[in-house]
Formats: sequence, structure tokens, C-alpha cells
Amino acid sequence: MSDKKSKDRKGLGRGLSALMADVDISATDVTGAAQIEVKPATEVPIEMLRANPDQPRRSFGEEDLDNLTASISEKGILQPLIVRPDPEITEGFQIVAGERRWRAAQRARLHTVPVLIRELSDTEVLEVAIIENIQRADLNPVEEASGYKQLMDQFGHTQERLAQALGKSRSHIANMMRLLGLPSSVLAFLQNGELSVGHARALITSENPEDLAKKVVVQGLSVRETERLAKGGAGSQGPTAPKDTARSEKDADTRALEADLSATLGMRVSIDHSASGTNGKLSIDYKDFDQLDSLCRLLSR
Repeated sequence: MSDKKSKDRKGLGRGLSALMADVDISATDVTGAAQIEVKPATEVPIEMLRANPDQPRRSFGEEDLDNLTASISEKGILQPLIVRPDPEITEGFQIVAGERRWRAAQRARLHTVPVLIRELSDTEVLEVAIIENIQRADLNPVEEASGYKQLMDQFGHTQERLAQALGKSRSHIANMMRLLGLPSSVLAFLQNGELSVGHARALITSENPEDLAKKVVVQGLSVRETERLAKGGAGSQGPTAPKDTARSEKDADTRALEADLSATLGMRVSIDHSASGTNGKLSIDYKDFDQLDSLCRLLSR
């Protein structure tokens, strides 16, 4: 039993390399544990393929599919689909990554499609599907953030590991996931493009993000204007007396970095930029000597 559990844990995370190396003959697991054996790309009849019933992405835009169909009709499928032996149909294959290409190939009336056949568990299939969706250019910010969260919650990945595997910065992943703390009505604005990521990040610090989000959408406010309103409260009118000039001038990126460092260290972190913006000060508040000892150990590494 212990050997089986160990094997399952070792396999967890293969989906990352399975997607990133989808044009390689073999790939090394991101954990460095072992190599994944991959068969070379081969052509299979299109009717032998079946969509993954657990595909996280349910909607495929018609215009997007039409454009892809036109491209495939002219140039063919340039990137093979990733498939696995179908667990329910003998001599069939289940699509792991590339369902859009498969759908477009059917519209283009192709008889065969190039595939890479891999032996993946149900868990790894879901993992690869989530990662493929994250790497899509047309994914909206909420879908992207939800994908990161799902990879961390279901598969135990850390922000550092995702950043390395997906070619993103850790701060990008942390900032995107922080958006999920906004009310659902604000996330709806973000999903349909009425709010940008910059707007949403400014709203995180607002006392009433829902009301302020509506105001931003109706009045077409810029990100800077949104940040100023968020600092002063959604209902603030006119100039207010400066309470703390250095604090009020902090942008959303600085405040997000402060929150990220505070969460990591378990201590309050403050970042203050100079007037020139080329230098500044980082302050860490500790509440007892135990926290100070922990901080000293971290800084001594």
C-alpha cells in the first residue's frame, strides 16, 4: 500500500511536463523523478478520437473555431494533439489536450490527425487540461486565476513551481489569484472585459469594491482614477486632507507586493518608494522575539 501511495505522489505533476513537452519524444518530469516515455507523433483516424468528458473548458467560441478551421484547411494541424488510450472504448483514444484542433479538423473534413499517445492517469489528464487552458491566449483573467487555484488546491503545486513550469513570474500568479477574493459581481465585470486587471487590482483595497466597480464601469474611469477612489473610499468626494503622503501614493502593484510578502513571512511588511522612485525602504514589523529569530534565520540563508 505504501509503495502505491509513493508512486501516486511521484506521478503527481507529470501533467506539467506532459503539456510543456508535447512536441518532444520524451520529457523529464518537473520533479526530476523520471522520464516520461512518449511515442512519436502518428496519424490516427479522426473518428477514433473522443473528447474528454471532464474537460474543464466547456465553451468554444464559434468565431475562434471558424478561424482555426480556416487555418487547418490551409496549413493542416501543426501541433499534434495529446491523447491517451480511451479507458472505455477499445482501440479508441481520449483527447487530453487539443480538443479545439480536433473540432476544427472535423469542420475542415480531415480524415486523420497527428497525435502523441501517452499513458496518463485520470488525475494527470485533468491537470494537463487545466494547464492547457491557462496557456490559451484568449483566457479571461478570472479563468486564468481559477486555473492557478485549481492546480494548487487539487495537485499541491506551489506558486514557485507553477511560475517555473508555466513561464510566469511568481508575483504574476500571486496577483492573479488575489483577484478571486473580489465579489462575484466584480469578477463578472472582469470576465466580460468591462474592467481590466489593473482596475480589479485597485478594487481589492477598496472598502466597497462592488459599488466602486459599478462607478468605474458607468463613468469609464481609468486605472489611476480607480486607485485614487479606492484609497479614499468609494463615496469620497473632493479633496481630502493628506493623512500619509507616502502611503497614499502607493500603487496597486506596491500594495499587492506588500500583501504577498506579509503573507509569506507572517509579519507586516511596508514598502515606501522615494520621490524619485529609484530607491526606497522596506520595513518588517515583528511582534515578538520568536518572529525576529525566524526572520533572522531567513535572512541568513
